[in-house]
Amino acid sequence: MGLFKFFDRFRASSSDRSPWGDFYFEPVSARSISGMRVSADSAMRLAAVYACVRILSETMASLPLVVYRPRKDGGKDRVTDHWLYQLLGKRPNRYQNPFEWREMLQGHLALRGNAFCQILANSQGEITELIPIHPDRVRMELLSSGDYRYRIRDQAGSEIVLPRGEVWHLRGLSSDGLIGLSPIELSRESLGMALAAQDYGARFFSNDAKPTGGWIEFPGTFKDPESKRVFRESYQAAQSGSNRGKVLVLENGMKFHEVGVTNKDAQFLELRKFQITDIARLFRVPPHMIADLDRATFSNIEQQSLEFVMHTMTPWAERWEASIEADLLPDGDALEIEFDFANLMRGDAASRSAYYQSGIQNGWLTRNEARISENLNPIAGLDQPLRPLNMVEEDDAEEAENESAPDADSTGPDASPEQDQQLSLRLRRLVESNAQRLARRICKKGALGTNEINLIAQTFSLPPSVVEDWAQGAPLLEDEQALSRSLIQLGIHTGKDT
Repeated sequence: MGLFKFFDRFRASSSDRSPWGDFYFEPVSARSISGMRVSADSAMRLAAVYACVRILSETMASLPLVVYRPRKDGGKDRVTDHWLYQLLGKRPNRYQNPFEWREMLQGHLALRGNAFCQILANSQGEITELIPIHPDRVRMELLSSGDYRYRIRDQAGSEIVLPRGEVWHLRGLSSDGLIGLSPIELSRESLGMALAAQDYGARFFSNDAKPTGGWIEFPGTFKDPESKRVFRESYQAAQSGSNRGKVLVLENGMKFHEVGVTNKDAQFLELRKFQITDIARLFRVPPHMIADLDRATFSNIEQQSLEFVMHTMTPWAERWEASIEADLLPDGDALEIEFDFANLMRGDAASRSAYYQSGIQNGWLTRNEARISENLNPIAGLDQPLRPLNMVEEDDAEEAENESAPDADSTGPDASPEQDQQLSLRLRRLVESNAQRLARRICKKGALGTNEINLIAQTFSLPPSVVEDWAQGAPLLEDEQALSRSLIQLGIHTGKDT
């Protein structure tokens, strides 16, 4: 025990490089003005930093990754049989599943501003594995040609050199386009103050919530410096370690005077609250998501959650998508990568119901698409979009205007031959217009089923049996003009017969 006390006497501060100092035993990192060494690992000791990194990492890892192939008409088709989808969506490497892999890389990005993976490919040039590399073990080396390569130190201490084409490098905000900036290094002073306040609070409560500073008033004098030193050490031994909390007994008229500011004077609690907001600001995470509800209300939490998706996660997703398409896809491959935010934007049941109802009634969403969005199996017959009856397509607008009913003045029994002729001409134009529209719709769908037969019968005021008989000898559905002429004959001549 005496040996430890001897070294305690000579122990210097953590910045002392003497044999008794802590300098050589501290992790390699930068020291802040507060005296705390701040690194990505030490910053994770702060609950707010850990919560922000966890939210970013887990949210990024939980987003469904979709691979699309664009079509000429502006649409896009999902691709699930491509090697890139199998790599990113099923098995990125032999050690991790997709969630763990993306969570780890996003954590590297959030803390260090960079994420690295070694690329392993087969003889066909298809990437088979992406092995993550810890950013602290990677060093970029510029070459005289203007290119660069990566020096990677393994756990045994040896180095391997990989060319740029064998390393997938995800960069955060960068000042030179080569290496991303570390948010922890840039916010060293703020995080150092938070770490110092946290350590101070821990020491405060470890000392029974009492300051350790103080001084003893002695009315007399010690006979020599050695006597003063012996008294001081005996007093400290009597009030520390296992003796902490025991009653203090002073002799010879000595008095103990406590010094040091209180937590109230230092506004300790207010400082700790401010640091939580400051850290949330650093990672652009709404404070309520890390359990800071001081300024949260029922009216603004939903808006803050939407802002988290739009202003926090969308830029991260765009960074991932752009890097995957630029660095992992071969030149000439037109695939598109997208992270699906639909689950984050779902809202409550009432909001989703209104969304689906609007889409189905306005024709831009089918009923089966709504069922699939709710994880329900599709039902036969619900794949066609619905169209409001009071709305028509632009191509049919002029025809719809010409389909107005005949004037009542020209339909009376005393109408002149000229009026009868005009009426017949208008009726024929009406039949032709309806026939053309029906032919276009039938040819576009490529089927002449029960719905189409009922629609034709309703349009021409014919019994469905008559239309069914006509359908037996109807022209080919690929020939729109022939089908239109046949429908005109059906509407004029058969209508007169019936």
